[in-house]
Amino acid sequence: MREALAEFFGTALLIVFGVGVVAQTVLSGGSQGSPLAINLCWGLAVILAVYASAGVSGAHLNPAVTLALALRRGFPWARVGPYVVAQMLGAFVGAAVVYVTYREAFGAFDGGVRQVLGAKGTAGIFATYPAAYLSTLGGFVDQVVGTALLVAMVFAISDERNAPPAASLAPVFVGLTVMAIGMGFGANAGYAINPARDFGPRLFTAVAGWGGGVFTAANGWWWVPIIAPCVGAVVGGTAYDLCIRAHHPAITNRIGDPLQRAEAKDQLR
Repeated sequence: MREALAEFFGTALLIVFGVGVVAQTVLSGGSQGSPLAINLCWGLAVILAVYASAGVSGAHLNPAVTLALALRRGFPWARVGPYVVAQMLGAFVGAAVVYVTYREAFGAFDGGVRQVLGAKGTAGIFATYPAAYLSTLGGFVDQVVGTALLVAMVFAISDERNAPPAASLAPVFVGLTVMAIGMGFGANAGYAINPARDFGPRLFTAVAGWGGGVFTAANGWWWVPIIAPCVGAVVGGTAYDLCIRAHHPAITNRIGDPLQRAEAKDQLR
């Protein structure tokens, strides 16, 4: 329960800061925000959320990351469900906090009529929607690539044998990774790369006035930021392990005998 609470709290913080900067940018008509500000703030949101929760839960804050850690790093499968539920709930609550804070600004922007898309559409403040030119397949590829990059770097940053940063700086580099993904791959579909980050706020908009259109818009786009990041997480984690982790020099014990991978990892710790 304590780990689930940490995931809930960390994910809620992530959404409050990340969705908050999008709300400020959109509702001010761009006068108090920009794409650069959005990318920077999402990176900072990750850093702050990880620092807030890593000591208790490891700060996954992302079901795709939790899945990759279960498949490739021995994270207990029994904890996957509670982590994912906590992350989804945290994202929902984080979206609610932003909405309550900016409620009057929403009214000033759209006159109280909540619209999903269009000139006065505000659902995109909370969840991601694809660019007009993007096909569903193209969006799926976009989310696979973005999440693969994220998980590959998470694995690299946490790899004890690959010159990782000091543990206290790891959240900074994860945040910089998210910032880089946003700057390089944000145009197609807003770089959700996190099922909780997208679905929790989307579910909030469905019950807070935007209605079922948040699930039918863009040819029923809603499932892509859920499934594709999970695929991308597995691809990125596996690619890192095959290209880097599998080729670390062997470690020997004091009498020169090779150690098994698990024993070697314990020795490094």
